Amino acid sequence: MSLFVRDGFDAALSALPGVTFVDQWEARVAKVGGKVFCLLSDNAPFRVVFKCGEESFDILTSLEGVTQAAYFAKRQWVSVAQDSELSDDDVRAYAARSHALVAKGLTKKLQAELGII
Repeated sequence: MSLFVRDGFDAALSALPGVTFVDQWEARVAKVGGKVFCLLSDNAPFRVVFKCGEESFDILTSLEGVTQAAYFAKRQWVSVAQDSELSDDDVRAYAARSHALVAKGLTKKLQAELGII
């Protein structure tokens, strides 16, 4: 199921360790250890936002339908439109990588409590 549909978003990301969801900023927000790693906009056109590395940022933002995410740290977050060049599998993989990037910044104790390490 697509990450651009709320049920698909919840199902795919809840499989990752330590994930919680909240509804804020007119979006479904996925967090790990209380920190945002991915979100799905509530309104059309639907977009998925996630954190990425510097090299991935350059590659992703060169694709049709992928832009720097508004209101997030510069050059670390992208916004992907549902009709972008990325496949659903690619978006899921990048969302999982975003989870790993954000989880890496948590304390070792919290990572252990959440079952990440």
